[in-house]
Amino acid sequence: MAVRVERIDRESLALVEPLFADYQRFYEVEQIDKARNRTFLERFVDSDDEGWLFGAFEDDRILGFTCLHRSKSSLRAADTILLYDLFVLAEARGKGVGRALIEKGLEVARDTGAACLEWSTAPDNETAQRLYDSIPGAEKSSWLVYEVET
Repeated sequence: MAVRVERIDRESLALVEPLFADYQRFYEVEQIDKARNRTFLERFVDSDDEGWLFGAFEDDRILGFTCLHRSKSSLRAADTILLYDLFVLAEARGKGVGRALIEKGLEVARDTGAACLEWSTAPDNETAQRLYDSIPGAEKSSWLVYEVET
């Protein structure tokens, strides 16, 4: 499969929106709000200030996306890139799409001088973990993530 990874712009944003909702459904988000999603994604389209949104394509068909957030590490005292979202259509999984999106994240991290590219996944998402475990140099963190809804 020939996968092409491209930055999502205003014209292609509508292609990502249904996949973003699928991603939310995968993680059992209860109230998916199309307008809120669009507003959220738009911040990555017009500027690099907050991060980047990329789509993976085969010909003109979008197969997946990743959203990279600018972040910082106090322990490293450096900028980092957080690959916060990565989603690939079920029928395209295992065909190099996720790997191509991670490689784009690594490219962005290197090009911006970030200390690292980091990401997380649900403990039961074994399919994603197999991919992540196969990325050269990738190591599971010993950190646990906590969150409190406000």
